[in-house]
Amino acid sequence: MKIKHALLIDDSDVDNYISKHIIIKSKFAKKITIKTSAADALKYLTDLQTNPKEFPNVIFLDIRMPEMNGFEFLDEFKKFPQAINNQCTVLMLTSSNDQRDIEHASQYSVVKEYLNKPLDKSMLENLNFPITNSFM
Repeated sequence: MKIKHALLIDDSDVDNYISKHIIIKSKFAKKITIKTSAADALKYLTDLQTNPKEFPNVIFLDIRMPEMNGFEFLDEFKKFPQAINNQCTVLMLTSSNDQRDIEHASQYSVVKEYLNKPLDKSMLENLNFPITNSFM
């Protein structure tokens, strides 16, 4: 087990199913939470701020979602306390190969990787940044 808690934010049930299966099969996270909208995910994370031990270590974030897209989520997420931003890693997990999206994502310090769907085991094995478990 690499981390305590992963959060999947994607409006696609199929993509969430695949990602969850890969995370479980790879033993990447002990707990997996799924939110099908960025707004729901923000509410969930806002509620968790008072209980940092439950806060996810890694967030897998889609870009293209209705109502609030992944970049709008990141704009709100960066308003969280610095301690949370420092301890929670965001991985963009998207079907977009658009160079503008890749460059936009790189402007957020919390975004450590830009991954193309579908998630697979090798992507998890090849993550090249330290994942912190300090909320454990």
